[in-house]
Amino acid sequence: MKQILLILSLVAVLKMNGQIPPSGTYTYKLCYHEWSGCVNTCTVIIQSDTITVYADDDIFVPKGEIIIKGILMQHKSGKWIIGLKPEDKDAPRVGGCGDGPSVIDFRRKRMVAC
Repeated sequence: MKQILLILSLVAVLKMNGQIPPSGTYTYKLCYHEWSGCVNTCTVIIQSDTITVYADDDIFVPKGEIIIKGILMQHKSGKWIIGLKPEDKDAPRVGGCGDGPSVIDFRRKRMVAC
């Protein structure tokens, strides 16, 4: 019974947060935590578990500049994050404007920055 509940919980988390898309280039909404919304788009390049996010507009970061580059990993909360080191998967906080890793939402195609 416990195994069934564990499997169902894992499936629910994966459906809620999406799964890592196949390697490729994608366009995501670029959302800023301080603005509580999405103001432009960014280009997301995924190569296996490595991600690089580039600015599409000159709003906060010059067009074509790297916003963030890191490793895709699932945080202990179930959210997908862009980590800079393996320990980030256990960071006390993610997203927002703190010192934790950035959050990426594959299902809604959103990258959240400070």
